[in-house]
Amino acid sequence: MPRITGISIPENKNVVTSLTYIFGIGPSLSRKILQEAKIEQTKKTADLTDEELGRLRDIIEKKYKVEGELRRERRESVDRLKRIDCYRGVRHKRGLPVRGQNTRTNSRTVRGNVRRVAGSGKKAPPSAK
Repeated sequence: MPRITGISIPENKNVVTSLTYIFGIGPSLSRKILQEAKIEQTKKTADLTDEELGRLRDIIEKKYKVEGELRRERRESVDRLKRIDCYRGVRHKRGLPVRGQNTRTNSRTVRGNVRRVAGSGKKAPPSAK
């Protein structure tokens, strides 16, 4: 398995799909990188030569933030929001939706699948002894 930026990419898939296994590279960026490296998109990863792999590594490492560097940057930006106590930071702290989504009925996954159901309002009849 070829390794790019510390990630083993699968050999039995097209290069376009294989590059998406790297955090920070999606399908469109993958196509753009292959076009820049002058590699056919239909080619399998196993068929790449060492020279082609080297070109891919150089392009990805020099031009794009991927894997650890990108994860670190995202974490730092969220931590900054939490530190300055802005609205988005508070939502991150509480584990609630950050981007204005409705929380009354949806957002079960964000709130931990909590299902709070109110009773009918009637008290149970006293038990006969």
